[in-house]
Amino acid sequence: MIWLPSIAIILFYIPNALDKLVNHAQTGKVVESTAVMITAGAFILTGTALFLYNKTMLIGTSILVLYMAFIVLIHIYKGKPVEIVILILMATIFASYIRKPDIFHRN
Repeated sequence: MIWLPSIAIILFYIPNALDKLVNHAQTGKVVESTAVMITAGAFILTGTALFLYNKTMLIGTSILVLYMAFIVLIHIYKGKPVEIVILILMATIFASYIRKPDIFHRN
């Protein structure tokens, strides 16, 4: 049961990253450079891999949250709804907290 939120997060981030790597000539984005799209896809895949490994989960969570924070800013800039993006960002933090709550507490 502890892994269920993480699986939901993984099912969102991996197809998103693979889409950016494979279909890097997407149109209608704020930045239409293929290099930026490939870099974003690699950034998401790296963050997801680090998120899955328990010892680097906090680093992976930070990478994914940083990416989603930029996506929130882009949605605000474009005038698109940001509620779903913010929920995904919060779910990423929640999934990390559910798996290992002790790393979020100071001793």
